[in-house]
Amino acid sequence: MRPQFRFLCFLRFKNSIIRRVTEKFQAAIARFDEENSRDPNSENGQPRELLYSQRLTDWVLKLCPIAAESLQLAARCQHICRWESPRENYPMTRPGYLKWRADLKKFHAEKSGAILREVGYDDETVRRVQDLNLKKNFPADAEACILEDALCLVFLEFQLTALAAKCDDEKMITALKKSWAKMTAAARAEALKLNFGEREKQLVERALTA
Repeated sequence: MRPQFRFLCFLRFKNSIIRRVTEKFQAAIARFDEENSRDPNSENGQPRELLYSQRLTDWVLKLCPIAAESLQLAARCQHICRWESPRENYPMTRPGYLKWRADLKKFHAEKSGAILREVGYDDETVRRVQDLNLKKNFPADAEACILEDALCLVFLEFQLTALAAKCDDEKMITALKKSWAKMTAAARAEALKLNFGEREKQLVERALTA
């Protein structure tokens, strides 16, 4: 076989693999979005968890434009179908809250894993996405840090105002300090660029100087 022909065959083979991977990725994203579009809760006229997953994806890509496929998938399914396990189903205590959060992580990981297998992903990729969902090896895992940064930035940009309206200053300062402690320097720099309201800005400043 002539070298030129061998090279053309290699390119066709490589392109076919890339095409299959791209199709698989797009199919997974479409299925995640399909599930989240069923959220009966809405925000800005959109299903809440669908909007959340898109915001999380946007932040992951802003923090890491070359984010790996598994990281992008993990961002898109991090809160998949969260409304199916409401907080009210657990005791309204600290242990009840922790149990709810732990069960949610497993629920999201199992749900995302089933969809990933459905569209053709191998066990290694499924396991990697689930490890990110479950925040395994955080903060040693660099990709888990990116995902955690994105989660914190979504909170600060889109959820802080609503939460602050329901909580006193001390509770908010504690929550902000915990979020800040989990974030990398790059994420903190992005957070300081956000357009906070006057009260939220003061709360952030107090949390950082406390």
